[in-house]
Amino acid sequence: MATFLYKLGRLSFRRRHFVALIWVALLTLAGVGAASAPAAGNSSFSIPGTEAQKAFDLLEQRFPGTSADGATARVVFKAPSGEKMTDPGNKATVQDTVKELSDGSEVVRVTDPYQAKAVSKDGTIAYAQVSYKVSGMELDDAAKDALKDSAQDARKAGLTVEIGGDALQAVPHTGSSEIIGIAVAAVVLVITFGSLIAAGLPLLTALIGVGIGVSAITGLASALDLGSTTSTLAMMIGLAVGIDYALFIVSRYRAELAEGREREEAVGRAVGTAGSAVVFAGLTVVIALVGLSVVNIPMLTKMGIAAAGTVAIAVLIALTMIPALLGYAGRKVRPMGEKGKLLGRAKKQDEPGEQGNAAAPAKPNLGTRWASFVVRRPLAVLLLGVIGLGAAAIPATSLELGLPDDGSQPTSTTQRRAYDLLSEGFGPGFNGPLMVVVDAKDSDDPKAVFTETGDEIKGLKDVVTVTPAQPNKAGDTATITVIPGSQPSSVTTENLVHGIRDAGAGIKADTDANVLVTGSTAMNIDVSEKLNDALVPYLVLVVGLAFLLLIVVFRSILVPLKAALGFLLSVMAALGAVVAVFQWGWLSGLMGVEQTGPVMSMMPIFMVGVVFGLAMDYEVFLVTRMREAYVHGEKPAQAVVTGFRHGARVVTAAAVIMMAVFAGFIGSSESMIKMIGFGLAIAVFFDAFVVRMAIVPAVLALLGRKAWWLPKWLDRALPNVDVEGEGLRATSGDDAGDRQLVRV
Repeated sequence: MATFLYKLGRLSFRRRHFVALIWVALLTLAGVGAASAPAAGNSSFSIPGTEAQKAFDLLEQRFPGTSADGATARVVFKAPSGEKMTDPGNKATVQDTVKELSDGSEVVRVTDPYQAKAVSKDGTIAYAQVSYKVSGMELDDAAKDALKDSAQDARKAGLTVEIGGDALQAVPHTGSSEIIGIAVAAVVLVITFGSLIAAGLPLLTALIGVGIGVSAITGLASALDLGSTTSTLAMMIGLAVGIDYALFIVSRYRAELAEGREREEAVGRAVGTAGSAVVFAGLTVVIALVGLSVVNIPMLTKMGIAAAGTVAIAVLIALTMIPALLGYAGRKVRPMGEKGKLLGRAKKQDEPGEQGNAAAPAKPNLGTRWASFVVRRPLAVLLLGVIGLGAAAIPATSLELGLPDDGSQPTSTTQRRAYDLLSEGFGPGFNGPLMVVVDAKDSDDPKAVFTETGDEIKGLKDVVTVTPAQPNKAGDTATITVIPGSQPSSVTTENLVHGIRDAGAGIKADTDANVLVTGSTAMNIDVSEKLNDALVPYLVLVVGLAFLLLIVVFRSILVPLKAALGFLLSVMAALGAVVAVFQWGWLSGLMGVEQTGPVMSMMPIFMVGVVFGLAMDYEVFLVTRMREAYVHGEKPAQAVVTGFRHGARVVTAAAVIMMAVFAGFIGSSESMIKMIGFGLAIAVFFDAFVVRMAIVPAVLALLGRKAWWLPKWLDRALPNVDVEGEGLRATSGDDAGDRQLVRV
């Protein structure tokens, strides 16, 4: 591995014009494809194998032309104080609004509140439902403007009017905080390298990689039914790992220059050693992201694969374009410890890679001092780290899962105000109606089955309203709308869904009719259950594959096991922080969380996948330094210190950069992206600074030589990937005693 990458790095350095041309051509090609591709609509959300999805598919088959996936809007009217919606003037205003709404070319139908009995019992609130032919993301701006204008006309007549539903759905934006995140990354790079040129290389290559990845996703969005969050996630992860991977290679290149090597040789060694760690770190991230497909939720699978593709591009760019750009930069990228004009030219003897002066011993750097402290007091550091993460994880014990709806919107939005008005006028369960689909095709008397099903549902607890069955033209399938008494995200509503399904099992036994429950509330319940069922198989698959990969890298059993257990600590602590902020409301104002509520159903399994991949990055980069020192004769405790001396500063910079990039997405207008950005940022903090910087060295110090134990039969069976770059000595003809080789 190291020898191949060494040759690839030197080739990219020598053929820098060709390499740069290839990547620029790929960026241009992807950009042109994205610009010429048709606009993507709203990604369809499906959950194969669930009852809610089966019912939805049956509706499309038995009720053709109903635009089941089309946008809907609920225009909610409230009469002025002391008046009712049935008063002649208010009624005339509503009917004029309904007529105005019906004129739209994309409108399928508009219900009249007075004919549909959509007026509250006290007569103060009514609503009209507008159904469209296309989804909310595909709806023309003219149709959205017409919807807003009609509501404004009714407001002028004295009514309170709000609009709910997905017709006014907007494309999410990330806000200026994303730019701030990149700016923080730039500052950290400048401080780390002391040079604008060296700092600019990781940023440039990361932006090129993300540009290619996101443009490719945009170009394929329509054909592959990719949602807006797919490209946002790819951008988030691609930027973070792209900067980090380039940072490690540039840092290693500067260390090789400090050893007195020529620039081409230094590039080859940097790619051969740090590049090997980049490849294996990237593989763990890709495994974790692609592994999301085992959940069998298409949207989650697409998000994972798209982000994994962007990570793969980041790895390839780090291995090829960074060497090419280093060739262009020439002497502007200085050896480790030699600062440019920006931060002064003085040599610092405590920099990684410096060979201290015998007459003036180098002062130990911060990483060395910290590692020495941990090695002296490993048990205390271990207990403090574990207890601290355990305390942070406590809120996760009250984790509530759900999918966002209008009730989770900020109170400043018209969607949320419409949601609250409907709850006020028709009860909390009105915003989460259940649709019961009765398939009586195999029954002898479908009409009797429809009536029996309605009667069974009326007898269940927490049922407020059961509408009469609405059969299709063939008369073999009908829909029944059920209004619960509780809000959509409550446990009571979940119990009602299961109660209807249990009653349906009895009806099927008697009549051969299938009774299925669907709707957004039932979908949310099925998503939560499906994700919970998939969590353990996903953990086994992803952690198992990565565990095997790390055994190959570290040639140890206990080190990969310790890495996996440390990951579990950090992800549980991160989930606890997410619950505290987004569910409990701690620091919600600081994070821009206007409305607290259940954590998104896919958040736990998504965080497990992404955080595991990112956590292994720092494990690979930091611990390979320690293993290298150990296999070259140092005692276990000293090897830990050596690993920190050479890797702690760069790993710290990489973690701060990744946290800054993720935190930049907290400014997104979409709650899912905001939550993911915060969750990943806090997870990187816990994993990099508590697990990898404290718990890992403490455990290795306690284990001593046992940490690097590997059965002889397994040692012979495993392939030698040479992450430490041992084969590079023979390749370059170095004498082992001539130079101190700084390894990754």
